[in-house]
Amino acid sequence: MSIRRLPEHLVNRIAAGEVVERPASALKELVENAIDAGAVRVAVRLGDGGTSLIEVIDDGCGMLPAEMKLALERHATSKLPDDAIENVATLGFRGEALPSIASVARLTLESRVRGQEGWALTVDNGVVAAEGPAALPPGTRVRVEALFERVPARRKFLRSARAEYAACLDVVKRLAMARADVGFSVEHDGRRVLQVQPGETRPERVAGLTDRALAENSVAIDLEREGHVLGGVAGIPTFNRGVADHQYLFVNGRPVKDRLLVGAVRGAYAEMLARDRHPVVALFLEVPASEVDVNVHPAKTEVRFRDPALVRGLIVSGLRRALDEAGHRSVQRPQEAALGMWTTEQLASPFPSGEGLGVGPVNEYAGLGETYTPHPNPSPEGEGLFRHYSGASLHDRRISFIAPPQARAEPAYAPVPETVSYPLGVARGQVARTYIVAEAEDGLVLVDQHAAHERLVLERMRRAMANGGVASQALLLPEVVELDEPGCDRLEGRIEELSAFGLDLERFGPRAMLVRAMPAALGKGDIHGLVTDLADELASFDEALSLKERLDHVAATMACHGSVRAGRVLSVAEMNALLREMEATPHSGQCNHGRPTWVKLAHGDIEKLFGRK
Repeated sequence: MSIRRLPEHLVNRIAAGEVVERPASALKELVENAIDAGAVRVAVRLGDGGTSLIEVIDDGCGMLPAEMKLALERHATSKLPDDAIENVATLGFRGEALPSIASVARLTLESRVRGQEGWALTVDNGVVAAEGPAALPPGTRVRVEALFERVPARRKFLRSARAEYAACLDVVKRLAMARADVGFSVEHDGRRVLQVQPGETRPERVAGLTDRALAENSVAIDLEREGHVLGGVAGIPTFNRGVADHQYLFVNGRPVKDRLLVGAVRGAYAEMLARDRHPVVALFLEVPASEVDVNVHPAKTEVRFRDPALVRGLIVSGLRRALDEAGHRSVQRPQEAALGMWTTEQLASPFPSGEGLGVGPVNEYAGLGETYTPHPNPSPEGEGLFRHYSGASLHDRRISFIAPPQARAEPAYAPVPETVSYPLGVARGQVARTYIVAEAEDGLVLVDQHAAHERLVLERMRRAMANGGVASQALLLPEVVELDEPGCDRLEGRIEELSAFGLDLERFGPRAMLVRAMPAALGKGDIHGLVTDLADELASFDEALSLKERLDHVAATMACHGSVRAGRVLSVAEMNALLREMEATPHSGQCNHGRPTWVKLAHGDIEKLFGRK
C-alpha cells in the first residue's frame, strides 16, 4: 500500500477528534480561551446540551481582525511567547481548539479590542463563509452551531441531550472553581442554571458549586513543602458521598483528573471512611512549572510530575493534618433539625394523677371515665400493659401511658432458648453498640448488626420486586430534597423504576425533588441522604448497565439507608429476631458491599486463646 498525504480537511477532522470529543470538550476549550484573555465575566449559553448551540461571551482583551484569521489556523497561539513550552502558565496553548471546532461545526467568531471596531468571521465546517464588521462590547463572542452535523459517525456516538448538558455544566463548574476571581453564568435552552459572582473567596466558591453545607462541614488545607504549595477545602469524614465524582483537583489552576492525586486522597481518608463512601474535596496544588508536564494529553486533563512521591506525600500529609485538627467534629446540622431529633418521654406513675412522684398526667381525653397507667409486669404479648384505676372523679378522669422501652434492660418473660436449635445461636449481648454477641452450640458468633440488616433489607426488597413491587409508606408531609439540576434530571428519568421500589418522587422545580412516599421497609430514615446517593449512583451506571443491574444498585442503596445503624442499642428480642432472619435469608453471610456480616469463634479457637488446647 502506497503512502499518501492526507487532505487538509481530513487532517483537521482528525485533529478535531483529539480535541473535540463532545460538546463539553469544545466548551472547555472556549471557556479556557476566555479566561486566558483576562476576562472578569464569562457567559455561556447552551442549546440541546450543546449539540445545537454553544456560545461563550467574555469581556477579555479581544482580537484584531488579522489576529482572528490567524487564530483559526492550526497551531497558532498567543499563549507561548517563546519555545519554552515547559514554562506555559495559561490554560490553553496548543492552538488547535478554534480550527478543530470550526472543522466540524458552524463557528462564528466576533471580537473587539477596546478602542477599536468589532469584527466577525464565520467558518462553516472548515470553509470561510462570511466576515465583516460586528457590533459588540469589548471582548469576544464565540458561537458554535450544529456540532458534528456533517460528521454523522461522530454525532451518533453522542449521548442524550441531558447527559451532554450535565457534562457541559461540570466543565464550567470545574473552571469556575479554579478561578474564584472570575464570574460565570450558564444558560441552557433559555433558562439560567448557574451564576457565580467574581471576587468570591475560594471556600465560598467551592461550597456554592458543590454543596452549601460543605462550608460548615469542611476544613481548610494549607501546606508547603519544597516549593510545592497545597491549598483548598476538604470535607470532614462524616460529610461524604456515595461516588467519587465530588473530588476536584487542580494543578497550577488547571482542572485535572489524575490517578496519582485521586489515590492520594483515598489514602488520606483510608482509616476514616467506609470503602463505599467518598470524601468531598477541592485541592489546589501549585507546583513550579519545571516540576510538572502539562503537555501529555491533547485535552490537557492529565499531568505528569517530576517527583510523584513528593506530590502524593504532600496531599496525604496536608489532608491528614487538616483532619486531625478538626478533632471530633462531625457533620453539623441546622439547629432546627437537631432539636427535632429530641423527644420527651413522660414517666408513668402508679398513681392516677402522679401524686407521690411529682409526675403529672401525660394525656387527657375528655369524656373518658377511667384512668389507666402501665402495668408494672406486662406480659410478652403486651396484654395488661395498662392498669385500670377506679374511684377517680369525673374531673380527673385521664389516661396515662408510656411508649414501649427502647434500648434498655428488660426483664425476661420466657426462658432463654436453647442454642442447639439455631445455627447462629442466641443473643447474649451487644458490644460497642455495633456487634451482637451470640452463643451457638459449637462456639461464639459475632454479628455486625448494620451489615447483616443491610443484606436482609435488600433481600426483602428483591422478593417484593419479584412479587410485583415494594410497598410504600406515604409521608405525612412531603420532603423537599435539593440537588443540582443534572441530578434531578437523572432521578426524573427513573421515576417509574424508583416507584416500583416504593419511592415516590416528583420534580419540584429545576433543582429539587419532592419525596411523597418511602419504601415501607425503610421507614422514614435519612430521606435526603438516600435521594442524594441515588442521584450520584445513577450518574455512574445509568447508561452502562442493564435495567436489572440498575434496579439491583437502587435496591442496594435503599437497603443501606434503611438498615439498622451501628451505634443503635438493640433489645434482646430484636437481636434474636435479626439472627433468626439471617438464618432464613440467602447470601446473609455478606453485606451488599461484600463485607462479612458475621464471624464465628469455635470452642476450639476459644480454648487456644486461653491456652487450654
